[in-house]
Amino acid sequence: MKTTSQKVSFGEKVGYSLGDGSANLIFQMMMMFQLFFYTDVFGIKASAAGMILLFARFFDAFVDPVVGILSDRTNTRWGKYRPWLIWTAIPFAVFFILAFTTPDLTERGKIIYAGITYTLLMSIYSFNNTPYSSLGGVMTSDIKERTSISTVRFVTATIATFVVQGMTLPLVTKFGGSTTSQSGWLWTITLFAVVGVVLMVITFFTTKERITPPPNQKTSIKQDFKDILSSRPWLAMFILTLFLFTTLAMWGSSMSYYFNYVVDKDALFAFLGNIGLTGDVGALGFWGSILDAFGLIVYDPENVFAVGFSLFNMIGSVIQLLGVILLSGFLSGIFGKRNVFIICLALTALFTGLFYVVPADNIQAIFTLNILKSLAYAPTVPLLWAMMGDVADHSEWVNHRRATGFVFAGIVFALKTGLGLGGAICGGIIDSFGFVANTIQSPEAIHGIKLTSGIIPAITFMVGVIALMFYPITKKKNEHIQAELAERRINQ
Repeated sequence: MKTTSQKVSFGEKVGYSLGDGSANLIFQMMMMFQLFFYTDVFGIKASAAGMILLFARFFDAFVDPVVGILSDRTNTRWGKYRPWLIWTAIPFAVFFILAFTTPDLTERGKIIYAGITYTLLMSIYSFNNTPYSSLGGVMTSDIKERTSISTVRFVTATIATFVVQGMTLPLVTKFGGSTTSQSGWLWTITLFAVVGVVLMVITFFTTKERITPPPNQKTSIKQDFKDILSSRPWLAMFILTLFLFTTLAMWGSSMSYYFNYVVDKDALFAFLGNIGLTGDVGALGFWGSILDAFGLIVYDPENVFAVGFSLFNMIGSVIQLLGVILLSGFLSGIFGKRNVFIICLALTALFTGLFYVVPADNIQAIFTLNILKSLAYAPTVPLLWAMMGDVADHSEWVNHRRATGFVFAGIVFALKTGLGLGGAICGGIIDSFGFVANTIQSPEAIHGIKLTSGIIPAITFMVGVIALMFYPITKKKNEHIQAELAERRINQ
């Protein structure tokens, strides 16, 4: 196997991380706002929107393995995975814009349009994100370097999360006048799409592949399937990823409804006033002008949703960013990735469940819970993809053949399936409890929203914890695998 230095410069790590910043401008939008957009802006029922999110998963079952197979068999002077980033950057942006465009159609026509554009967006997501994730697994085989790459990657991803979750609704309001403005959504998405293309192009030009398959490896699709389906680490990570992203999508979708329909708006207005986000902009000086420019000042108690929810998300993103930087590498270096993931995910489940019982007018408690949840979840953020690189190494160690793209394709499929399931579960549940968009909700509908904001995601988080208990690659075993693989590569 051909190898070069396994050290990766900080500049290359940052360059690689920008690709995930690009992807998260899209992914976070789908996870946090896709269902809300379909119901409150696009104008279709929550259950229909949920079925659209779920339908695309059947298509993904065919697309994702094909992407893994194609990327593993791509051979160019830029490597196997990097070329896909430049090939898919512009189509990714175009389908992103189309998925958040509202045509003048009947409800049935809108459902068909939404189904087609969402499916196309999810397909191009695979063609972009599977090679991108695989690239992170072949930049180095050094355990510490791989964790460092993932940490830098998710610092950028968290910044993108901060921008999307915190700035989307204020930008929509600025461009269109309200959070349900169709033109406001179109201009906001177009802005994010253009930035995403630029970031992805930078990633292509600043990264390098260093690990290649064994020179005598024969390509075999049948063997690729056999290798991953017989891999206990891969199966554990597949189940973890499926339930993790089901939960994140469910909770993310539900919280937009939670803030718009459950949280007491008078109490939220008073809370925002106490921290200087309401009232006279002039009295706040230069800082007030900046906040007002980004749409983060509230003038009317009835319009606190955009600013309140944005602030909630911004605080969570900042806490998560600090946790990724300060805790993830430190804790995993001492206790190992698996053990850190188990403890932190269990704590995340606990704090998520408490959203079900917190009073709607106790804004301080709602924000405090978000801080605790974000801090607990933060150390796990870089670990998922670093662990998948370890799974690819484990498969090579056991089977004497490497199929990084195929390994990651299965996980990307689990991620996207979770994204669809989470949105579908949220839409189906709130619809069954009588949710009607843009109206005052009944007590039953409020209960449905609270279920998808607290109890149900807490349970699905815990399924991920159980899956991690069956993940066999401990810190010690990983070090042994890396040492043996390094020796094999020297002799090949």
